[in-house]
Amino acid sequence: MNKSVDIICVGEVLIDFIGHEISSLDKTKDFHRFLGGSPTNVAVNAARLGLKSALVATSGSDGFGDYIHQKLHANQVLTTYMRKSLSLPTSVIFVSRSTQTPEFIPFREADREIIEDQLPDALLENAKIFHTTCFALSKDPARMTILNRAHKAKSLGLQMSIDINYSEKIWPNRYEAHQILKDYLSTNPLVKVSDDDCMRLFGEVKSEQTIFDYFHQLGVSTICLTKGKDGVVVSDIHTGTLYRPAIPLKEVKDSTGAGDAFWTGFLFARLHQKSMEECISVAQKLASIKLQNVGRLPDNIRSIEDLM
Repeated sequence: MNKSVDIICVGEVLIDFIGHEISSLDKTKDFHRFLGGSPTNVAVNAARLGLKSALVATSGSDGFGDYIHQKLHANQVLTTYMRKSLSLPTSVIFVSRSTQTPEFIPFREADREIIEDQLPDALLENAKIFHTTCFALSKDPARMTILNRAHKAKSLGLQMSIDINYSEKIWPNRYEAHQILKDYLSTNPLVKVSDDDCMRLFGEVKSEQTIFDYFHQLGVSTICLTKGKDGVVVSDIHTGTLYRPAIPLKEVKDSTGAGDAFWTGFLFARLHQKSMEECISVAQKLASIKLQNVGRLPDNIRSIEDLM
């Protein structure tokens, strides 16, 4: 059966207000508006690479919700499974512009209102990858919707995926986060996690091996640990451990969304049945392009050949 949807991205859609100048939030005077949310970024990036991506998410019935839908349509993301909440406004996050991990202040509203009707069997049966985030799993009803439909997706043979973008600001109960993650990780998703995510998730610095052991013991085959300027390490139960240094850059203009660009590149290469080394290479190239651009990726990236 030919599946017409390459990737379903389930989770937060919101407005990012990113600082105009590189500065901490207390010193930032001006903010620019961008379409945001980690799974939203992956859906848009994937569509711009020529993949068919569907976003399953909820905005408010307001001007920001209208802006979100306009941007998604302009980027050819499938919005059939989007909702506009009648009771809650669109979620917004204020983000510092930074060359490192940015500061942020979230105002979460409609993004958590994802219901099971938004993930019908017909969509799951027609897709290849099911991707979500730790952020999306942090609140009900989105949490239970994602967990229930993730197990259905797994039973239908989809490749599962998660960005473990854990933050105590979003999910103060670390113990609960670990329990919910264990449930999702039992579907053996491709895991993307950063050094910063791990520091927040475990509440202390852990060795790479300890991090990899933790996820492997929960049934995960492939873990991608991103380390910013220190590169990336992948642990895979079939191919072993692989390290790649970061691509050197003369200037970093904006780090917001770089992890999402990295993961889009990885999933993009995976869909093209590339080797683990090639998947990491494509991921790093897409992330490096994002780091050199404020806001979204530039328009001239369309094919796997551009990134190999």
